[in-house]
Amino acid sequence: MNEIQNNLSEVTGDDYIDADLYRKFNVKRGLRNDDGTGVLVGLTRVGEVRGYIIEEGEAVAVDGKLYYRGIDVEDIAAAAGKEDRFCFEETVYLLLFGVLPDKEQLEDFTGLIGISRTLPKNFAEDAIMKTPSRDIMNKLARSVLTLYSYDDDPDNQSPENILRQCLELIARFPTIVAYSYMAKKHYFDHDSLVIHMPEASNSSAETLLSLIRPDQKYTRYEAELLDLALVLHAEHGGGNNSTFAVHLVSSADTDTYSAISAGIGSLKGFKHGGASSKVMGMMEDFKQNVKQWDNEKEVAAYMESMLRGQAYDGTGLIYGQGHAVYTKSDPRASLLRDKAAALAEEKGLINEFNLYRLIERLMPEVFKKVKGPTKKICTNVDFYSGFVYKMLGIPADLYTPIFAISVAFALVVMHDAAGIRRAAGKQAEALNFLFSKLESQGVTFDKKLKELLGHSPLEVFAGAILGIIVALTAYFLFPD
Repeated sequence: MNEIQNNLSEVTGDDYIDADLYRKFNVKRGLRNDDGTGVLVGLTRVGEVRGYIIEEGEAVAVDGKLYYRGIDVEDIAAAAGKEDRFCFEETVYLLLFGVLPDKEQLEDFTGLIGISRTLPKNFAEDAIMKTPSRDIMNKLARSVLTLYSYDDDPDNQSPENILRQCLELIARFPTIVAYSYMAKKHYFDHDSLVIHMPEASNSSAETLLSLIRPDQKYTRYEAELLDLALVLHAEHGGGNNSTFAVHLVSSADTDTYSAISAGIGSLKGFKHGGASSKVMGMMEDFKQNVKQWDNEKEVAAYMESMLRGQAYDGTGLIYGQGHAVYTKSDPRASLLRDKAAALAEEKGLINEFNLYRLIERLMPEVFKKVKGPTKKICTNVDFYSGFVYKMLGIPADLYTPIFAISVAFALVVMHDAAGIRRAAGKQAEALNFLFSKLESQGVTFDKKLKELLGHSPLEVFAGAILGIIVALTAYFLFPD
């Protein structure tokens, strides 16, 4: 240790780059501009985020909107609630194929995902149980890399092979996360080891809840709330840190597993997927130091202390607040908050829920008072995510992995898009191959779905289904 410290003391600072030089040469230091707005890193038709409009060269704050393939995510959630059904798998279908499925198409697609949830033979024992990790995101990344060794054709960049790998990863993430957590509980927390087999008929939300609970029991409302959380994290314009990481790595023509593991490594960070855990730690500090949770003056005073770096971790941050694009509101936070209210009442946590609501309401004025009026700030989805997971009895170890389950689609899509471009003109061949392979395993597909996905390459390109291999416009990231 002394040797390391001695080496560190030799660092002279000759490598220091003045911050003004980044502005002078317009060099981006990350995924944000100096003014806090998001950096445009690519073009996509998959997801769209709106938080402000430009009028006469000035950004004007507006209520936040999130669109998946041009459809308002609020409408997707409302339709699912009205029809009493889960909507994560439907959302994945929409983002992949560019259109909403009808009933038969959705049944076929969820069936495809369902039969793919089981891990390869001996994988759970050899790759998870024998090499557990204290950190589930670490284990997830290692498991994805290990799946390379269980794939008979891991480096094949053909459309059919990449599509197969992507769908398998989407399906397997809940199983890997659940098994990794159960192994961690057993080997590090000295708890009993309980492993359940995934049910092919369950949704992704139901799969996770059933696999992490010893009795496999959960309520319909709990599954619906987790399903909504997965939907709201599924895609966010393709420009976040983890999807950008996958863009970067996959552009080198590497295999799917290497590219996706890079995205998981990015998502593991506290400034990205780990934000909800930071919020929960902050809120525990809040509850210990604020005696009257419904006292606006006391709550606001503690918020001011946090923003000045005088409370909690001294960073001057209130976690779960602010966004690179959203200004007045984050629609994901609003949807999750409204759905969580009923469960908070049921679980006897309404006072804590009201504290969250009070912080959200006070934040714009408190921030303006301490930091000035130059930036609009709103509560983001991470502020409520951890609280929702807590009410669901989901341990903190799984907060970020749940994010990974939801954005597994977004990550694989970015790699999918990069790989498929280099095999342009083979979409129909790829899909026919995939259908024949799956049908040989007993999966059936209705004629309408086959027709939708099995047109000629020219028809595929001309129609919305070019979205099956997703986000052609994202290819501008790769001009080669």
